[in-house]
Amino acid sequence: MIRKATLLAVLSAALLAPTVATTPSTAAVKTPGTTAAKAIRQQMALSITSITPDAPPSLTTPIKITGTVRNDMGETMTGLSVRLLYTAQKFTDRATMTAYQSDPNPATLPGQVALSSAVLLPAMEAGASRTFEITRTPVELGFTSFGVYPIAIEVSRAGVPFSVQRTYVTYAPPTPQKLPPNRLAIALPIIDQAHRAENDNFVDDKLGAELTGKGRLAQLAGIASTAHKSVTWFLDPALLDDAQALSKPHRLKGKNQPADPNAAKWLDSLRTALADSPVVATPYADPDVAALAHQGLDGQTGKAIEMGRQIATELLKRDVPLTTNWPVGGVLDPDALDLLSVAKVDRVLLNSTNLPPQPPVTVTPDAAGTLDSVQGPVTALVADAELTRTFEPDSTAPSSVVLNKQHFIAETAMIAAEPGQTKPRSLVIAPSRRWDPSPTLVNTLLKTASRLPWLALTPLSSIKPSKTPTPRGALTYTDQDRKEELSAKYLGPIKDVAAKAQLTAQITAEPKPHSDFDAAVLRLTSASWRNSTRAGRSATRLVDGAIQTEMNKISITGADPDRPRTLAGSNGQVPISVKNAIGDTIALYIDVKSNNPGLLQIDPSPSRKLLTIPNDNTGGVQVPMSATTSGDATVSVQLVTRNGLPYGKPVKLTIRTTGYTGIALVIVGAALAVMLAAVVTRLLRRRSQRRLARAAKSRESETV
Repeated sequence: MIRKATLLAVLSAALLAPTVATTPSTAAVKTPGTTAAKAIRQQMALSITSITPDAPPSLTTPIKITGTVRNDMGETMTGLSVRLLYTAQKFTDRATMTAYQSDPNPATLPGQVALSSAVLLPAMEAGASRTFEITRTPVELGFTSFGVYPIAIEVSRAGVPFSVQRTYVTYAPPTPQKLPPNRLAIALPIIDQAHRAENDNFVDDKLGAELTGKGRLAQLAGIASTAHKSVTWFLDPALLDDAQALSKPHRLKGKNQPADPNAAKWLDSLRTALADSPVVATPYADPDVAALAHQGLDGQTGKAIEMGRQIATELLKRDVPLTTNWPVGGVLDPDALDLLSVAKVDRVLLNSTNLPPQPPVTVTPDAAGTLDSVQGPVTALVADAELTRTFEPDSTAPSSVVLNKQHFIAETAMIAAEPGQTKPRSLVIAPSRRWDPSPTLVNTLLKTASRLPWLALTPLSSIKPSKTPTPRGALTYTDQDRKEELSAKYLGPIKDVAAKAQLTAQITAEPKPHSDFDAAVLRLTSASWRNSTRAGRSATRLVDGAIQTEMNKISITGADPDRPRTLAGSNGQVPISVKNAIGDTIALYIDVKSNNPGLLQIDPSPSRKLLTIPNDNTGGVQVPMSATTSGDATVSVQLVTRNGLPYGKPVKLTIRTTGYTGIALVIVGAALAVMLAAVVTRLLRRRSQRRLARAAKSRESETV
C-alpha cells in the first residue's frame, strides 16, 4: 500500500471525524471544551523498546522490532494495529538523516507499509498497555546495499494514525572495499558547580545529595566504573577538593557541620573507577579562561593549572596531565588560546561552531586540526555535534535509549560510508561539561561503539592531526560568546581580592609561592558562576572578609586616636611597634610619613630597615622626628612587604609635640640663671654663718 493513499485516508478521516489529530510522536483526541492539558494527555503512547541486531549483515538476517503501546485516550480503544513504515531508498547524507527523525511533517514518513507484519491489538481499556513485535528481513524491505534506511512504527486504526515513531535501520553487508574503521575518542566530563567560599566554608548544601543514590555525580562515578577504558575523563580537581572537604568537619554558611561519610565513599569509588582510564584535569575550579584573559587576570590561569595538577595528583594518587584544555562551552578566542599556550597547554577540545571547516565541506571533517598561538602550534580537537547529541539528547524532544542507539549507529555508519574516504578519520564526542547523563543510555552507547566494525575506540590523547588535515578557518568567537563570559563588574572585586591574598604570602620572612587563599580566589573565577553571579558575589565577599581577618593579625600597636604619642622636646625618637599574630615569622618595612610637614618632619632612614618579627611577638623601630612648634600633628604609618607592596591600609597616629620657641628658651634661661644665683647666695650665706659660729666657740674655750 502506498503512503499517499494513507495520507488521503488521513485527510478523509479528518473531515469525517475532526476529533482525531496526529503529531510526529503522539495523536490526541479533542472534543469541544477539552482543555489543552487534557488533549496532551489523551494519546496512544508508543515506545520502541528494542531493535536487533545493531546492523543486520545479510539480506536474510531477521530485523526484530519490539515495543509497547499504552492507551492514554481516556476510553476503550478497538481496532488498533501497529504497522512498520519503510522505504528502500537510503539516506544520501547526514544532514538529511538528522532532519528526518525530528520532522513533524507526515509527508516525509517512509512511503511503504509492511501490511503482512502488522500487529493487530485487542481492545484496550483506558490506561492499558500492549506489547508488539515486528520481524522483517532486509530483502523484504528492499534494502540492497550498505547504508542507513528510514523506518517508522505507527499505531493506527483503519489507516488513521494515532502515533508515529521515526527511527533508522543500518544495513551493513560486506562492502566491495572494506570500510576503514574511524577512530572515535569519547571525552566525558565530571565537573560541577563551585560549592565553597573559604576553604572550609560551603556556600550551599547541594554537593552531598549529588554524591549519593541517583545524584548526578554518583551516577557519573557509576558510569566510569563500567565504561570502556579508552574513554577520556575530564575532571575538575576542585570537585575532588570539595568532596575531600565535605568528608571532614566543615562549615555551611558559617555554621559547624559534621563530616559527611558519603563524600569519602564517593571519592574512593571514583578513584577506583578511574584507575585504569585516561584522565585529564581541568584547571582548578574550571575557571572562565576567556574572561580572565579579557579582564586582566591572566595570572590566575597559570595558578589554576598548577594547582589543578597538584590537587588531582594528590587525590587521585596518580599523575594527571593538564596539557589538554576544554574551554567553557568548547569555545575560545585568540586571547584565551595565547593565555593557555603560555601555561604549557598544547591541545584544546572545541565545539564544531568554534572552528568550522573553511571552505565548508560536504563530508565529515577529521576532528584534529592545528591553531597558531603565541607559543607556537596548538592541536585543536573538534567534537562532532550530532554524535555528541546521541549521548546528551535534547530533553524537549521525544527520545529513548533505543532511538539514540539507532541514531548513533546510523551516524557512524554514514560517516564510514561517505565517498572519498580511503583512510581512517578521527572523531570526537564531548557532551556539555555539567551534563546530567542517563547511565543506561551512556553504557548502551559505549558498548555499541565498542562492537561496531567501522569504529575503533581510542583515547583522546591518540588523536593527532593527519598529514592532510581538513582546512579550517580562524576561531569563531561571537558577540554572544563574549556576553556569556563572567563580566568586568563581577571580576573587578575578585582582582582586588586576589591582590590581597597574594600579600599574605609575601609578608612572611620566607615568601611563599602560594597564598593559603589561592584556592578560594580561583573558585571565585569558576565558569560555573556565569549563571549565578549573585551567589558568586556573595562568595567573593566571604573570601574578602576572611583575607582581611588574616591581614588584621598584623597590626600597628597603639593606633587609638585618643592615645597620642609624645615627642618630648623639639626633636627626638618616637617608637612605632607592630604586633604579629599570623602564626609565622614576618618580614616587612615600616613607612612613616608626616601629614603636617610644616609642623612635624620625619627622618625616614631608620624605618627603611627590614624588620623581622616572630609569631606572637612585637617588633618596631625608633623613628626620628623634629617639631617646629608644640601641638598635635599626624603621621601615616604604612606596612610594606619586602618587594615594596603596601600591606593593608595606612594607619594614622597622632604625635603630640612639646618643643619650645626661641623666646621661650630665653625666658626659661633667665629664670634658671636667677634660680642659680639665689641658690649660690644662699649657700655662701650658710657657709659664712658656720664660720662665725666656729670662731665664737673657739673664743669661749680660751676664756675658760
